[in-house]
Amino acid sequence: MTTNHTTAPGPAFLPVPAAAARIGTVVGAAVALAGTFLAWTWTDEFPGDLTVTGYPGGLQVLTLIGAALTLLLTLSGYGIRGLRWLTPGGTNSPVRLLALGTLGTTGYTIGAIAYDLGGIVNLEPGAWVSGIGALIAAVTALGLPGDQPLDGTATTAWQRFRNSLGAPQAARAKALPSWAEILVIVAAFGIGLYVFAYGIDTDYTELFIGFLITVGFAFTALHRAGLVSRLTALTTKHRNITLAAALVAAVCFPFTQQKEEYALIGANILIFGTVALGLNVVVGLAGLLDLGYVAFLGVGAYAAALVSGSTMSAIGVEFPFWAAVLTGAGASLVFGVLIGAPTLRLRGDYLAIVTLGFGEIFRLTVNNLNGNSGPDLTNGSQGIPSIPDLNFFGFDFGLKHNILGFDLGRSANYYLLMLVFTAVVVLVFRRSGESRIGRAWVAIREDETAATAMGINAFRLKLLAFALGATLAGLAGTVQAHVNYTVTPEQYQFAGSVPPNSAFLLAAVILGGMGTLSGPLVGAALLYLIPAKLQFMQDYQLFLFGIALILLMRLRPEGLVADRRKQLEFHENDQPDVPEPRQSEETAAGIAKAGA
Repeated sequence: MTTNHTTAPGPAFLPVPAAAARIGTVVGAAVALAGTFLAWTWTDEFPGDLTVTGYPGGLQVLTLIGAALTLLLTLSGYGIRGLRWLTPGGTNSPVRLLALGTLGTTGYTIGAIAYDLGGIVNLEPGAWVSGIGALIAAVTALGLPGDQPLDGTATTAWQRFRNSLGAPQAARAKALPSWAEILVIVAAFGIGLYVFAYGIDTDYTELFIGFLITVGFAFTALHRAGLVSRLTALTTKHRNITLAAALVAAVCFPFTQQKEEYALIGANILIFGTVALGLNVVVGLAGLLDLGYVAFLGVGAYAAALVSGSTMSAIGVEFPFWAAVLTGAGASLVFGVLIGAPTLRLRGDYLAIVTLGFGEIFRLTVNNLNGNSGPDLTNGSQGIPSIPDLNFFGFDFGLKHNILGFDLGRSANYYLLMLVFTAVVVLVFRRSGESRIGRAWVAIREDETAATAMGINAFRLKLLAFALGATLAGLAGTVQAHVNYTVTPEQYQFAGSVPPNSAFLLAAVILGGMGTLSGPLVGAALLYLIPAKLQFMQDYQLFLFGIALILLMRLRPEGLVADRRKQLEFHENDQPDVPEPRQSEETAAGIAKAGA
């Protein structure tokens, strides 16, 4: 049982009677779902083999999922017992989003079939049935009433369309038993693991693009329905359980992968995410714009490569793994202090320019330490190759191991190792952010002059943030050196087509949400996974990356995972609900007498 706020419904985007619009959405979604069980093309030359009747495959599965979710949330609008919990926030806007997502996935599939096979003549009846059903569902869903009143300033069709996709906040749910809330959290992370594993395991480009369309619209719809906010409330209430569930789900990931290349993508996402989380200490908590942060990753990687027994190492020593990790982290710490001490008295753009210069100086320096332009230490542009695999207490990370009946290869081994490092970085970030030092960082970020006036030693705390962020990056660099077998100067640029680089690291923090724990990890996963799966976009990556940032700054400037402070900062006109003051009986009686 929940307490719902009564909000006057807004007008529909299309002039369709509400009852007819809901029936049309149900019928359209059911037709689109039924069409997935029919053949969509006559030949198996199109990836996914959509020629089978009675068994959906490939992109058909995505249309089926979208149509099923549309059907469920539409039926929830009827108030059917057992389905009302699906829409504690918006009732009709989630249906619109899911219907549009189903139409997008189905339309993209039909277009891809026609393009790859040479015309719409290659479409079988199933494709037409699902396409027409998805179109009916999308059009009639636009005729459902809005979930919130129309703003008086919304005069254009685009403004009215955006208003139709908005939804009110979900009311606070009735408290469940603790064990039930924990089960909900576990189930949510289980679903998240399945969705992520499915996306990373897509074998061809068409399926991954369809996956992005479906997941994007579905997640937005669930957010409008209020389910995401309720899950967020549970995870906030049970933070330790949430972290444990996230760790278990991450540990299970390599056991879901059959191909080595996909486990390698997972390992690189963890490296990218860990470094982004370290940058979040500097940018998100302390508010220091660092444009050369990837250099600290390079310092850790080069330091570990020099002492890990590589045949091309100029030092010619081989430290144990734990000693190599400490060497890489320590070297990054020293460089962080040396660079931060003379530069952190600068602010804003001046600090950004200095850190950008440091990043380029590092890359040029290691490129010139080749025995000709400088001492023979880093082998110049050739880098340090042939870095041996780790051997930790007899466990060779380069060999395949059978664990619980599952064969884990080299990439899976390094993924699990990197997961341990990520867990350590998450613990450090969480503890430091909640500590007195973390609150001082936030104060400096918001207003350094006011923080200094309150007695905070801004320079010392900024230097501490800079050194801590550098150390965390160096920690990840020690693992990156062994995962990639080699380190070269070109890996540590300000901007490039292959992450991690400084621009992509900063974008991961901004995209995910500055100052949050999970935001940089989400941003890093998206920014690494999408280019890795869409190889044809390599030449246009920076262009598309810029467009994505512009859209993000326009539509959600606080990031995908935003804290309360950022939401209020960027949406200051959205006033929070304030309960009306209650009057005592004596006051009410006095007012009544006065009125008489």
